[in-house]
Amino acid sequence: MEKMEELYKEIGTGLKKFGEQSPEKMKAFAGFMEAVESKGALSVKHKELIAIALSINAHCEWCIAYHVKKALEQGATPDEIREASWVAVLMGGGPALMYFQLVDKALEEFTKR
Repeated sequence: MEKMEELYKEIGTGLKKFGEQSPEKMKAFAGFMEAVESKGALSVKHKELIAIALSINAHCEWCIAYHVKKALEQGATPDEIREASWVAVLMGGGPALMYFQLVDKALEEFTKR
């Protein structure tokens, strides 16, 4: 299995474990996540593009895998995803540029099907 696919699967495993350990907190977090990620003034696709940029600047490999996959599912193109990533690099400098590599890796893995 490829690296980004592995990270994506780890998210589910981790969230399930956290849900078992702290069900009330995870239920509240899941509700908040659902409310924020749903369509509002911004489309879900645009929210995912923002989340990709923030994931890069947060240096979160799991978040990059998750949000690249979700952005693709919402119809974002690789060019849109890369453009959002460049905004992250603009705001985050060299370290963000290094995490951009993970976005490219996720695009390669999640679009090869």
